[in-house]
Amino acid sequence: MTTRLLLVRHGETEWHAENRYAGVTDVALTPRGVAQATDLGAWAVRAGVDAVACSPLSRARLTASPAAEVLGLAVEVQEGLKEVDFGWGEGRTIQEMADEDPEAVRRFREDADSGAFPGSEPVARAAERATASLRDLADRHQGDRVLVVAHNTLLRIALCELLGLPLGRYRRIFPRLDNGAVTEIEIRGPETALRSLNVPTAPPPAPAPGPSPAGD
Repeated sequence: MTTRLLLVRHGETEWHAENRYAGVTDVALTPRGVAQATDLGAWAVRAGVDAVACSPLSRARLTASPAAEVLGLAVEVQEGLKEVDFGWGEGRTIQEMADEDPEAVRRFREDADSGAFPGSEPVARAAERATASLRDLADRHQGDRVLVVAHNTLLRIALCELLGLPLGRYRRIFPRLDNGAVTEIEIRGPETALRSLNVPTAPPPAPAPGPSPAGD
């Protein structure tokens, strides 16, 4: 039986303006991030979501909560969906790291697996725990639509693993997942299909006022 997982990167955080690697650090949502969580809740109702799961980090929990509340569901917290620990890169920007060790940043940009930041979680280990969590959700919610709120790097690594793509190239294959946007995958037994990528959940803007069409 097919399960559809609706993968969502949490709402915008206070470190987004400087593009800092949050990793396992708990960082608060900005007001825009809170609004993205609210939009996601309204979207989840329209999408007919059957279950809600998220990473244990607060930015993911707060993004998932409005959807769970409006749907009358409990949030299933999955430890395996926690963001990658970036080690030496945690809390820093790429420019800060490049100023200190340009060769380390070059290796990371070339291959994010073999060139992972010193002290960071191995990409293969992150892929293993992330896909184990996603497959567990798919097995327990067969035939359902499951909203899964997690993180930019972890979800991109998981997508590569599930789709049979090179883990070290996750940054090039999936340059980014947008905050609050939905990437839908379909899991059927051992097979995974990508159905959509970075679909916004915010309602479309109202049309600008203008002259009434002729005949009205």
